[in-house]
Amino acid sequence: MDKNCTDKQYAHYVKAKMPKSKIWKNMCFAFIIGGIICVIGQALKDFYLYLGLTDTDSGTWVSATLIFLGAFLTGIGVYDKIAVFAGGGTIVPITGFANSIVSPAMEFKSEGIVLGLCVKMFSVAGPVIVFGTLISMVIGIVYAIIG
Repeated sequence: MDKNCTDKQYAHYVKAKMPKSKIWKNMCFAFIIGGIICVIGQALKDFYLYLGLTDTDSGTWVSATLIFLGAFLTGIGVYDKIAVFAGGGTIVPITGFANSIVSPAMEFKSEGIVLGLCVKMFSVAGPVIVFGTLISMVIGIVYAIIG
């Protein structure tokens, strides 16, 4: 590319060199993998209901199971491989949240248990937890005053 090219020539050069977008393929994979994660969640709920748990208790167990699976698969390096294939489909709230907690911890585990695993575990999820707790308290106080 010539140093004295015009903006229009440079834009044409960049467009020619830019890789083609795979947005439709990426959206399909995200939809399919995200759907599979949701189907797994529904299957777990049906299983827990079959075991005799109440609807509320089965929902709690489904959440705990999906959090465990997301964290476990992140810990053994499988979740990241699925995420490369599925993209945004792995950001289904509960498994994506578990992944966001475990990933930084795994990255800094060489710094030790306290300063590596424990501190970095909440570097991404910590603000979400703090903000969620704070808003819950504010809403609870407002509800107590109004109701």
